[in-house]
Amino acid sequence: MPEAAVSRSRASRSLALIVVSGGLILFLCLGQRHSFGLFLAPMSTDMGWGRETFSFAIALQNLVWGLAQPFAGMAADRLGAVRVLLAGAVCYAAGLALMPYSTDGLTLALSAGVLIGVGLSGTAFGIVYGAVGRLVPPASRGTALGIVGALGSFGLFAMLPLNHLLIAQLGWSAALIALSALCALMIPLAFGVPDRGGAAAGAGQQSMPAALREAFGHSGFWLLTAGFLTCGFQLAFIGVHLPAFLQDRGHGPEVAVTALAVVALFNVAGTYLCGYYGERLSRKRLLAALYLVRGGAIAAFALLPVSPATIYPFCAVMGLLWLGTVPLTTGLIGKIFGMRYVSTLFGFVFLSHQIGSFAGVWLGGHLFDATGSYDLAWLVAAALGLFAAVMNWPIDDREIVRPQVAAA
Repeated sequence: MPEAAVSRSRASRSLALIVVSGGLILFLCLGQRHSFGLFLAPMSTDMGWGRETFSFAIALQNLVWGLAQPFAGMAADRLGAVRVLLAGAVCYAAGLALMPYSTDGLTLALSAGVLIGVGLSGTAFGIVYGAVGRLVPPASRGTALGIVGALGSFGLFAMLPLNHLLIAQLGWSAALIALSALCALMIPLAFGVPDRGGAAAGAGQQSMPAALREAFGHSGFWLLTAGFLTCGFQLAFIGVHLPAFLQDRGHGPEVAVTALAVVALFNVAGTYLCGYYGERLSRKRLLAALYLVRGGAIAAFALLPVSPATIYPFCAVMGLLWLGTVPLTTGLIGKIFGMRYVSTLFGFVFLSHQIGSFAGVWLGGHLFDATGSYDLAWLVAAALGLFAAVMNWPIDDREIVRPQVAAA
């Protein structure tokens, strides 16, 4: 075989390893996060807690994830993704292992909230997408990120029945121990994403402080950040509270598992399609349309009778729009500001997403305990869809041309 062909073959295998490793990390990380709602009812019942206790711990998880994400992004951009992925995987697995030993709201907040929140900041979108984006050539970047996102999205589908089966066969406590061991597989997978961060950057590029000043002075950065809050609120509220909501309406746990699985299955296609069309159409317009349709779907679901005829179509629509915001948001940041500090900048935008997640999970539990119903929370989630559409539409998405870099 000619040397050039051998070189291309090795490069293809290397890219495949990067994409598959990154995708499997997201598969485990996001898949387990999507399944925490299955533990709300059994854990709260056995421990004698109201729903707000478990809701607060998962809300704190989302907030800690958001607060830690900018720092995890900075570390990945400077030191490389492998170290950050390793640290995140260890924290994630430890948090799951300690959840069964949480005897009150404080210890649950520390295990499910703080430890897993930190673990998510080191193993989720910002780190994996940033690393793959730097390692893959620009011509293949859109497809690679679409595949990584699709693998991660499939984890949302596959981990749900696994969690349900483990809870049914082992009980929620032993199930969490088994899931901790499974998520520890992210540790060896981290070595398949050999991003060197700052060491791989070329000379003459921006410093990190300059990149932050540039982004913080750009109105589009703040509009994108404000809109992303809505995504966090809607996804976290639905992911955590939908199983309990359906149970309250007389549906068994298998309906909740199927509903979340429908979200996850359609999300595989939705994430890939958003990444694909994001390379060909206006990302800001796609984001605005996505939020508007999502808000309308939530409003319709809140007003219609709750039956399989409304549950599954609603979940299919939500699935198509579920994580499609992430490649669109990451791609928009990369288009405007460049890929050099995309993990860092995405971390700051993502903080808004997680503030929304905290509000969605906690407010859902608080309003239920206060009123005995999720009705008001559904209406807030729907109204936020319109807010996000208004925020994304006027973003100035032109690429920034830096005179000193262009001259170099």
